[in-house]
Amino acid sequence: MPRNILISAGEASGDLYAALLADELRHIWPDAQFFGCTGPRMRRAGVETVVDAASLAVVGLVEVVSHIPRIYGEFRKLLAAASRRRPELAILTDSPDFHLRLARKLHRQGVPVVYLVAPQVWAWRKGRLPGMRRTLRHVLCIFPFEEEFFRGHGLPATYIGHPLAGLVKPSLPRAEFFRKHRLPPGRPLITVLPGSRRGEAARHLPPLLEAVGRLYRDQAASFILPASATAGVGFFQERIGGAPIQVIDGENWDAIAHADLALAASGTVTVEAALLGTPMVTFYKVAAASWMLGRMLVRVPFYSMVNLIAGRAAVPELMQSNFTGERLAAEAQRLLRDEGARAQMHADLAEVAARLSGPGRLSPQSAGPMARASAIIQDIMEGQPAHVS
Repeated sequence: MPRNILISAGEASGDLYAALLADELRHIWPDAQFFGCTGPRMRRAGVETVVDAASLAVVGLVEVVSHIPRIYGEFRKLLAAASRRRPELAILTDSPDFHLRLARKLHRQGVPVVYLVAPQVWAWRKGRLPGMRRTLRHVLCIFPFEEEFFRGHGLPATYIGHPLAGLVKPSLPRAEFFRKHRLPPGRPLITVLPGSRRGEAARHLPPLLEAVGRLYRDQAASFILPASATAGVGFFQERIGGAPIQVIDGENWDAIAHADLALAASGTVTVEAALLGTPMVTFYKVAAASWMLGRMLVRVPFYSMVNLIAGRAAVPELMQSNFTGERLAAEAQRLLRDEGARAQMHADLAEVAARLSGPGRLSPQSAGPMARASAIIQDIMEGQPAHVS
């Protein structure tokens, strides 16, 4: 009888990671049946859709309130499918508000739960830890400091390395990318990354457009914005007005790799920029009420994951009221003009990239993050103590 596995992801990065893991698990169990909450990458990997991940993509403590009835309906739909199909294992990826509730229900049904991309309880909501201890069989961590934290709180956890390490790379040489998009080769390229979701991108665009205007008046530069699949090219073209920004469809890694500087919304894209070695200025903004609540709850020295991994302010981060067009332009100008600052950032990003490669540096002979994850899952499904060889 084929393996029956529930696998769920609630946003774009989780969709990629879950799809990579599903592909890896098919090497072990070629006839396995995967079903769950999926995005486009998971569907291409052959995971059957019960719930579309796009229906869960909401950011912010306050912003999510109006979406609760719809999200709860999707939750019940996925839980009903699990009750009917009785999976041997559930793999839940990121989106902790949704997935930790699901984990509790699945645990009561006797389904072992593995969590991929650990909930950031090291930053806030440590009250979740007792429930996680009761309901999670194993936590697969993608950031190096997380394993020690979770093990110290009584949770089986393994740092597998970041799924993007060894994966993120440009598909075109710089000269070819510049020719394709008719970018003048003598001008610096600044890549604008406002966020993959429409809501966050709409909040970020006004100060971003002001910053681009200031930078463009200051020096000849090219600006490119790789639109995410969830937002779409048209969404940005309607909003940038006369700003000198070329909007392209996707090509994120090329646009980041070949940029002299990235202006990046805090999130997975900053990890991608670090892995590609591209200097950046990070930013983020949420509704005022969400920010006030978050400030009371979150206890971290930095907001950018790049800085958390580095353990210091490796990249500038402009959060909430500090995220203005003037401040963003000033930080960008400093990095474009100061060769010493750029060299230091390159060194810091190389260190971050090395840490993201997992236990030991990745090599053609070493197991990658998803091979490590699949080995742990195989042990769990075969009733063995989870370990990575």
